[in-house]
Amino acid sequence: MMSVHSFRGTRMSGTSAFIYMLLSVYFAGDVVGYKPVIIVHGLFDGSRELAHLTRFISKSHPGTNVTVIDLFDYEASLMPMWKQVQGFKQAVRSILQNAVDGVHLICFSQGGLVCRGIVSTLPDHNIHSFISLSSPQGGQYGDTEYLKYAFPKFLKRLVYKICYRSVGQKLSICNYWKDPHHIDQYVKGNDYLALLNSERLNPSAAVWKKNFLRIKKLVLIGGPDDGVITPWQSSHFGFYDENEEVVEMKDQDVYVKDVFGLKTLDARGDLVVCVFPGVKHTSWHSNEAVYYDCIDKWLT
Repeated sequence: MMSVHSFRGTRMSGTSAFIYMLLSVYFAGDVVGYKPVIIVHGLFDGSRELAHLTRFISKSHPGTNVTVIDLFDYEASLMPMWKQVQGFKQAVRSILQNAVDGVHLICFSQGGLVCRGIVSTLPDHNIHSFISLSSPQGGQYGDTEYLKYAFPKFLKRLVYKICYRSVGQKLSICNYWKDPHHIDQYVKGNDYLALLNSERLNPSAAVWKKNFLRIKKLVLIGGPDDGVITPWQSSHFGFYDENEEVVEMKDQDVYVKDVFGLKTLDARGDLVVCVFPGVKHTSWHSNEAVYYDCIDKWLT
């Protein structure tokens, strides 16, 4: 950031004063405060896990107002996704209203899907960059260390038997559990991701798409060594077909049919994909290289 030079100890002539005034105006335009940053944690996370990310932002963009929303922490992150969306919307509303130039949204893991719900259902928002940090945007289907906490006696092939029932939809994980072998049950029984993707009839789809397209940049971050997001390409809107072969984002119906705006964002040049190998799931928000390679440039 350019600094404003000051001249002290001498009496300036009219010409010097005029030049100083021009320089002051020029450089003042460069000393504009950074947009506020809102961070939303992931499953079984809380605000303290995001201290490194907050520090990276403060170091590279001094003076930035960074808010880590302290809601639905740890076990409470298993609450239904729509309940979390409503809670987080209330928490960020005043920040959005007071940010004349908009805000940036960084959302980790499950938090990325919470933020997608916020962006889709919040009219007239002023969210500039929506940065999805290793989030299962395409859905989740895999045995991971996280799954055993919610379903200790189930394998991935059996989880659908609970997840697509009303009792299952009271758990956040079930709200984005997408079994490629039981898509009909998913469409019928999933109350969250299937609605966001308009895979299930959604009368608000056009309005949600309009809201989603208010963002200026969508940044999707993930990598092959994540170990939790399954498939890892889900962080970039890829997902399995019925044979558990990964179908990349641009071949997914949600992109091809531009269901909620992915293709439009891409055509605008506002869809960014960052593939970063060698990072385990719980390390994304504490990895400085990830921050500077995939996040930093979008927080201006």
